[in-house]
Amino acid sequence: MKMNAYALSDEEIRIIHNDSLQILEEVGVRIPVEKALELLEAGGAKIDWEKKNVSIPREMVAKALDITPKEFTLGARNPEFDFAMPSSYTAFTLDGAGANVIDYRTGKRREAVLQDVADAARVFEEVELGKVLWSPVVPYDVPGGPCGILNTATSFMNSSKHVQDEVKTLDEVQYVIEIAKAILGSEEEVIKRKIYSATYCTVAPLCHDEEMLEATMELTKYKAPVLILPMPACGSTGPASLYSNIAVANAEALSAITVFQLMTPGTPLIFGAALGIINMRNGIFLEGAMETALQLSAMGQMGKYYGMPTIIAGCLTDAKELGMQADIEKVMTCLPLVLGGVDAVNGAGLIESSMTMSFEQMLIDGEIGLMCNRMSAGIEVSDEKNFFMDIKEVGPGGHFLKRKNTRTAVRSSEFFTPELANRSTYSEWLKLGSPSMFSEAHKKVEKILSGELKNPLSPSTEKVIKEIMEEAKAKLR
Repeated sequence: MKMNAYALSDEEIRIIHNDSLQILEEVGVRIPVEKALELLEAGGAKIDWEKKNVSIPREMVAKALDITPKEFTLGARNPEFDFAMPSSYTAFTLDGAGANVIDYRTGKRREAVLQDVADAARVFEEVELGKVLWSPVVPYDVPGGPCGILNTATSFMNSSKHVQDEVKTLDEVQYVIEIAKAILGSEEEVIKRKIYSATYCTVAPLCHDEEMLEATMELTKYKAPVLILPMPACGSTGPASLYSNIAVANAEALSAITVFQLMTPGTPLIFGAALGIINMRNGIFLEGAMETALQLSAMGQMGKYYGMPTIIAGCLTDAKELGMQADIEKVMTCLPLVLGGVDAVNGAGLIESSMTMSFEQMLIDGEIGLMCNRMSAGIEVSDEKNFFMDIKEVGPGGHFLKRKNTRTAVRSSEFFTPELANRSTYSEWLKLGSPSMFSEAHKKVEKILSGELKNPLSPSTEKVIKEIMEEAKAKLR
């Protein structure tokens, strides 16, 4: 039987759904995009054109949810890494928009550069559960205008997994599509394979960003999947109760679902969430807090209630350095999501409230994810696992070590073997040089980044992508 954990009862899920519909009907959302307002009005919404506030009736939300695809595959440049959603296990994604890096050579925190985007992609290629690569940092050594395109292109050139990022302006959309066409050969294949998806963040409370909404609406024409990621924080950009903050986040998500399905019916959408709380002493957004984990777990349930694929922020920490606090908070913000059955957890490799990336932490988080998935898999009670005859033949006082079933079982997936955690005796551990999870992860990072690039693009395709990058640098401001 699988092991499960839930923050909400079935009745509480229905209550939050109805509260969210009431918010959309009676409070509304601000949508500063004329095309979206026209679509909403034509669909039956009430529009305050002066304030750009929209009252969305529940019937419109129901129609949007009804036509939202319930399953699809996030394609990868290497089809071996295609990620079908919903998933039978919980995968990992990186989180975007960090500012700093723990330099793996010096161990010092510094501002991120574009080479870190490339190196992060190469390390992520080796993370077993890693399925969706969202560039985890914003590099300081490139101009702001083309930064998103340079990140996307660099990710594709250094990883063969699915790539995800934000499209912040209309001008960026065509560059993204041209990069995908360079890899796949045609627009038809881009639409079919879905090797790129966009993250769309609503603006709490109950608002949408004009440029990002315009750009993401345009991207839906290519049936690119969109991860909807509301992030209100209790007591600041959201109400100061976990329950009502979840309702606001859910209302924002439902409003985005409605807009995108009106724009391009059948658009593949992913239900996401990155909401949390703040430190009331200094206003800092807290990701590693237990209250954040509870809200994220609840939002995972809401996504499942709507039958949508889910990617929820998790494996998070507010620690400023690698170590005990980071790992404790990451486990506590990861395990509930895995036990709740979300399709992917978004946050691996980052500390300091997702502001600082560490390659070593990325690998450690990968092992945390494997442990959490093993916990979720639970205990198999079946005829195949019934070793009664072994018990009978060994009898009281005997030993099972030499049994054939023992040899088979310990090599099966029922028993998890870590790669970074050490299970040696104390004397063996000393002989090995007293390794820690960090030191083992550091060795692996050095090996990855000193080795050959795995699954490289062809030279001709890479040449085209670099030309697209140069054009973006020249034209995007």
